[in-house]
Amino acid sequence: MSMIAFYPDIKLIHISAALASGGFFALRGLALLAGMQWPRMAPVRYLSYAVDTVLLTAAMMLLTILPRELYANGWLLVKLGFVAAYVVLGILAFGRRRRTGARAGLLVAAALCFLQVYCIARAHHPLGAFYLLTG
Repeated sequence: MSMIAFYPDIKLIHISAALASGGFFALRGLALLAGMQWPRMAPVRYLSYAVDTVLLTAAMMLLTILPRELYANGWLLVKLGFVAAYVVLGILAFGRRRRTGARAGLLVAAALCFLQVYCIARAHHPLGAFYLLTG
């Protein structure tokens, strides 16, 4: 049996994990801005790592089973760039020595990167949100 037969299931897991990851990031970020300490607790971080591991695993599976022509216009490379920016901004936002204003700015920037990743994935176009807005 070819792996492509599992495409719908893998895609569903990937999308679900992506939404869970982004939602959990937003929840943790808002809680941190409210002065709560639970977002930095080890079990919470490990849950976040577990969700992101599922997300990355599903992404790698999709990458290996889908034809390379699907990525010919460069959308996947741009998406990965925004994912990297999202991760770096998130790490900086959750740093201990941040003022609230700087933390809020980093969280907003990370959220905008996440939104662009979502839009690029939906459009399969490197312009993402800009492409979707212009039709």
